[in-house]
Amino acid sequence: MKLGLSAFAGVLAASIALTGLAQAETLKASHQFPGGKGDARDEMVQLFAKELAAADVGLDVQVYPGQSLYKAKEQWGALTKGQLDITSFPLDYASGRVPQFSATLMPGLVRNHDRAKRLNSSPFMTEIKKLIEDNGAIVIADAWLGGAFASKKNCITSPESIKGQVTRAAGPAFEQMLVGAGASISSMASSEIYTGMQTGVLDATNTSSGSFVSYRIYEQVTCLTEPGENSLWFMYEPMLISKETYDRLTPEQQEAVMAAGKKAEEYFDKEAAGLDDKMVDTFKKAGVEVVSMSKDDYDAWLAIAKETAYKEFAEKVPGGQKLIDDALAVE
Repeated sequence: MKLGLSAFAGVLAASIALTGLAQAETLKASHQFPGGKGDARDEMVQLFAKELAAADVGLDVQVYPGQSLYKAKEQWGALTKGQLDITSFPLDYASGRVPQFSATLMPGLVRNHDRAKRLNSSPFMTEIKKLIEDNGAIVIADAWLGGAFASKKNCITSPESIKGQVTRAAGPAFEQMLVGAGASISSMASSEIYTGMQTGVLDATNTSSGSFVSYRIYEQVTCLTEPGENSLWFMYEPMLISKETYDRLTPEQQEAVMAAGKKAEEYFDKEAAGLDDKMVDTFKKAGVEVVSMSKDDYDAWLAIAKETAYKEFAEKVPGGQKLIDDALAVE
């Protein structure tokens, strides 16, 4: 029996629809970190992609590392507008749009990896995650990174040791503290530090342990101040999904996204502390001097931070004092 034209068109349309249902939707995941070179943040995103594909809920993930899809600081805008689906993102990079996010890179607020894990289930992080969602994104994996100082000129220990150096800091809270100690600031993403050092724009920097290694900053500096027991620098770098993307997924797909995110978080949690040790070993092998910050030096920095970054945040950011109090209340 021959089909009429209209009947044939209906069968063809149904066939196309069924084919479409059979094809997995591909979500775009972007981050600024090197891909395929052992960076734990890239590996976290790649693991998420693998877990989500294995869930077989009609979702795949295409990962774009190394700013190959969006520049580092463009990712928040793209994510919250629904142009980007997923990112691994240093949250403080978006503090120009949501000033409360500076609390996730506040000098001395976290101090060590165990405290970072306890913060994740605190009222402090409940409020941060509410702000993230209110602004168009959802956390699918928590991640905190320790960090360090490094300089081409001298070892950075006490606040006096950074005086007169042009320094990169990851966000406004650290910039305010460093200026209070007598440094000058040149703002840039961590992916730009190497070039900044190489061209003489920067004398010193602070960034995460993972970035110090992935971006080969050991090739440009003479001294590294390791995190140790007295780490001023801790940064929240979660995996995020666009709320617009998440809200259009089926309940089954949403559940799979969160389950894959949990696996990614567990992986990164095991890796995080080891990133500090890997950084120290890598820098020592490269001939860079490695020093630690004493408790007295840490306290001196913290005193400056409280008179600069903490004070500014409490006075100018809505809810700023409560966020600081909630973070400090975590045992």
